[in-house]
Amino acid sequence: MTAEPARTGQGASSTDTVEGALAVLPGPRSESPLAHSSEGFELEWQRVVALIGSASEIDLICHINPDGDALGSALAAGLALRSLGHRVRVSFGDDPQVIPESLAFLPGQELIVPAAEVPDRPELVLCFDVAAESRLGLLHAKAFAAPALVVIDHHASNPGFGTHRLIDPGAPATAVLVDELLRRLQVPLDQALATCLYTGVATDTGSFKYAGTTPATHELAGRLLATGIRHDLISRQLWDTSSFGYLKVLAGALERAVYEPEAAGGRGLVWTWVPYQDLALFGVTVEEIEGLIDVLRRPAEAEVALVLKQDPDGTLRGSCRAKGAVDVAAVCAELGGGGHKFAAGFAVREDVPAVVGRFRAALPSC
Repeated sequence: MTAEPARTGQGASSTDTVEGALAVLPGPRSESPLAHSSEGFELEWQRVVALIGSASEIDLICHINPDGDALGSALAAGLALRSLGHRVRVSFGDDPQVIPESLAFLPGQELIVPAAEVPDRPELVLCFDVAAESRLGLLHAKAFAAPALVVIDHHASNPGFGTHRLIDPGAPATAVLVDELLRRLQVPLDQALATCLYTGVATDTGSFKYAGTTPATHELAGRLLATGIRHDLISRQLWDTSSFGYLKVLAGALERAVYEPEAAGGRGLVWTWVPYQDLALFGVTVEEIEGLIDVLRRPAEAEVALVLKQDPDGTLRGSCRAKGAVDVAAVCAELGGGGHKFAAGFAVREDVPAVVGRFRAALPSC
């Protein structure tokens, strides 16, 4: 996903204001995020559709700690393939598997099985929104044991693993690629499919406010809304519902927030961290605080925002955002992670000062 330019002040460029951004915008964007696709990409689509058509059993995998795009994409594909008569399983490589409360409404969750129930050598594996092999978690070995492993993703940092790759960094969400897959399989949209796809697209576009949103994104949203889904209820569940405990954790995280104006070549960094003890004390899951980064990224003084969330084993999971001037995917790659240019993450086993120091050092100095 991407973040809109929105800052003025030290280090600001001509695109750091709405007026400046409008002044340098190119002509109309492509009406389809797949319009740039090469002949080779089209052939890959055809191969994948043929693989699906000949498979009787298909395992659908999304990344560990799934978000709305990952789980929504996998479930939409699972429901569609089941309607075509395939035996399907949906899974992700966590143990225990935790479905975020904000995604509990998604249809098709009866298709989800524990990672242990995925065969050791699946007939065909489709993996969704998995930007790196490490994000397969416990399913890594099983996925690579399959004769065909299809990677369906939109992360620019994806190195291109698997036997077949449908990777389009121009797509604002993996769900957009799943919509294309359904079109090619001639599966008509219904409310269950539309709910899953809308969740994926809305999640990864920040409710259609990030710069990666195109006219085609809104056209897709319109087709999904035309099925009669309650987008207002979906949005409320995704962004406007939390436990009271979350507010207490949020208060602690904001109290610990640090602003470093000299970081990132004077563009500014704001960061905080959430110790596991806070989560345990208030009964809050790591998944529930995923939206904390969107609160921390609001200060106009800082180009980059970083949230570190601590797991029970001490692992720190970093989520970071930039407003348009810093490639945080490249920064996170220095810490073993990746993602999108302006929205990325990583996971490390180090203490907070060491991680922040490495992150700060990886930021561009000018």
